[in-house]
Amino acid sequence: MTVYQGFFDLKPGTADLEFAGAVEGYLGHLKEQGLLKDWRLLRRKLGLGPRELGEFQLIMEFDGLEQLDQAFTSVSTRVDPIEGLHHAVNSKIARVSFALYRDFPDPQRRTGEERF
Repeated sequence: MTVYQGFFDLKPGTADLEFAGAVEGYLGHLKEQGLLKDWRLLRRKLGLGPRELGEFQLIMEFDGLEQLDQAFTSVSTRVDPIEGLHHAVNSKIARVSFALYRDFPDPQRRTGEERF
């Protein structure tokens, strides 16, 4: 599993539930197209967490880098309907940072023959 994460705040004046609906529309579309396995939108609770990461976290799960690349290819066409869905989310975000992770240990990982 490949996990693509975004950490961010919303732009001032952005309604939180309006943003959540935009995320549902955008990532729901990618999931329906088979370009995304699953996703979650998280919000910091009780003010706990590093301030520099922002108030929100978006977790997007992909079967692997190939599916992630297919999603990026789709979004990079910059044509509707995906362009409008992406803009509805992206235009509401401030101070974003991204991270890319994978499940560990890797399923193909073997032990006992490492040379390091």
